[in-house]
Amino acid sequence: MILASASPLTVTLALGASAAYAASAAGASRAGPTLSRTAVWLAWSLHGMLLAWGLWGSEPRFGFAPALSVTAWLVGLVYAVESHFYPQLRTSWLLSGVASAAVLLALLFPGNTLQPSASAWLPLHWALGIASYGLFAVAVVHAWLMTRAEARMRMAASASAGLPLLTMERLTFRFVSLGFVLLSATLLAGFFFGNQLYGASHAIKWDHKTAFSVLSWLTFAVLMVGRFRFGWRGKQAVRVLYVGTGLLLLAYVGSRFVMEVMLGRTL
Repeated sequence: MILASASPLTVTLALGASAAYAASAAGASRAGPTLSRTAVWLAWSLHGMLLAWGLWGSEPRFGFAPALSVTAWLVGLVYAVESHFYPQLRTSWLLSGVASAAVLLALLFPGNTLQPSASAWLPLHWALGIASYGLFAVAVVHAWLMTRAEARMRMAASASAGLPLLTMERLTFRFVSLGFVLLSATLLAGFFFGNQLYGASHAIKWDHKTAFSVLSWLTFAVLMVGRFRFGWRGKQAVRVLYVGTGLLLLAYVGSRFVMEVMLGRTL
């Protein structure tokens, strides 16, 4: 935890983004769609500037909390863009609340100082991995909204998601498919070009992070086969999605959390 060393700009952007997310979460059920989306766009903009400063500022840092923060930012971006194509998709208070917490967590745990890259392609490798995190997180949000809407329909209540269930399901598996492609590219790049990306001393090796990454890839592969070959739908598919996303979360965020917070070491 290095909050005391955070720059005034970092603290200002973090508190501003968190407050805007919190305002959106608090007013999601009461404010009109226009006001709610405006608050989300403001929060997302401040959040983006915070991430840019954290990665390319005077002392770039990265770790488990910034990874969660980037994932939350990507989810917010996709959700905000989707709301323009599907106006009936209201801002989720849970989504804004999680993003607000992620911003504050990254402020408290900014991660380790980034060393000079062993390869100019390393940032691309990181971007692929974080993008896959974001897409699977979006898929989880959609799956949760779909499950909640289905439950409300069974209880003869209105579906708060505002989208037909088939549309929500189709969107969910589009994000799963894109996330699977990016995760596959990330793993292949790590396995075949690990020496060039990280250097011989930091190449990809069979540790907890790699094991959980491969397990998550296998889980998503099973989900893809089950969906497109056997027509998996509903709770069956959603459960597999949750398991795969949990394994993927343990792969990078989990290992970095243990190293940075519990053991106080760098990777």
